[in-house]
Amino acid sequence: MSRRASEVQPFRAMVFGEQADRMIASGIDVIKLSLGEPDFGAPPAVRDVMREQCDGRALPYTAAMGLLELRRAIAGFYKERHNLDIDPKRIVITSGGSAALLLATALAVDPGDEVIVADPSYPCNRELVKTFGGTVVDVPTSVATRFHLTPELVAQYRTDRTKAVMITSPCNPTGTTISFDVLNGVCDYARQYGMWRIVDETYIDLADREPNGSEVRSVLECDDGAIVCNSFSKFFGMTGWRLGWAVLPDDDAVLEAVDKLATNYYLCAHTPTQHAALACFTPESLAECERRRQELLARRDIVLDGLRCIGLPVEVEPNGAFYAYFNIESTGLDAWTFCERALAEAHVALTPGRDFGTATADTHVRLSYAASREALREGLERLGRWLPTL
Repeated sequence: MSRRASEVQPFRAMVFGEQADRMIASGIDVIKLSLGEPDFGAPPAVRDVMREQCDGRALPYTAAMGLLELRRAIAGFYKERHNLDIDPKRIVITSGGSAALLLATALAVDPGDEVIVADPSYPCNRELVKTFGGTVVDVPTSVATRFHLTPELVAQYRTDRTKAVMITSPCNPTGTTISFDVLNGVCDYARQYGMWRIVDETYIDLADREPNGSEVRSVLECDDGAIVCNSFSKFFGMTGWRLGWAVLPDDDAVLEAVDKLATNYYLCAHTPTQHAALACFTPESLAECERRRQELLARRDIVLDGLRCIGLPVEVEPNGAFYAYFNIESTGLDAWTFCERALAEAHVALTPGRDFGTATADTHVRLSYAASREALREGLERLGRWLPTL
């Protein structure tokens, strides 16, 4: 095998999810709070179109950049929801948000380049950087920065080899957003030194307001040259459909390069799913997705109250993604052992901080509140009964 293949790290959220599935298959009742997978499914209109697409008709490749009608629909969504004017030619449709991040990394990173990421943050980004020969520069963040980068932190860790900064906001695993002023500052600093800004906004349309009461805003409001990655998985509930997109800088050389990269990596995104995704942008589908967003906010309250009652504090309350990142130091266990024992003894699947970096690897655990209210209440009750046995 290649060194890349032998050294790649597992995505431990998936590992614990697979262990939970094996237990469920053997007849054990497990509450799965480990994966960021909304339990709603795709909007009904999307499912209806997919059934029509699978009636035996020919399903040819689309252009590598994606179905033009869908790119126009996404541009319209940015205008309606974020008051941003995006030329559809700047949008590439991808095989999931992961492929959007793949294209962004392939575009920006050469062997020997350094890429700054927050610690903790989404683990797959690190593996993408390594795949293209880059070096990941993990920057420890803290409660004080809401677990996000700041201009000062980027300046502290930047070197002459720094090629890009990767930001995920709202963040996985913490569920928190970076404040717009801080985001603007990070992007300004990065531009000053010729660094790419790769911003993952997969969860932005699920976000609540900022702590100061303002609306959560896209990086494209302050940095039209950033590469913005997004997905149909979270707000539209289409995790297994594997469809995403990226908004690219308005630069013909960049657009041509991404077209060629997409062609070589996956040719085009799944044709019937692209057609079905057009139904995401009907008034009925958008209203349903907004109702689901409100439901997730109600589930957040259940989780925060429940964790508080059983003595597992959430130091920075989530306002974006559907995750609570809680501190388990008081239990005397490291996060990996905590999650192993919670699954084996309480039959609750969680994700250890080790998945997301080293700064909080042993001290924090991620809980996904994408599960139903009933599952969340039951999972928290099980944890509450289990904790005193440690």
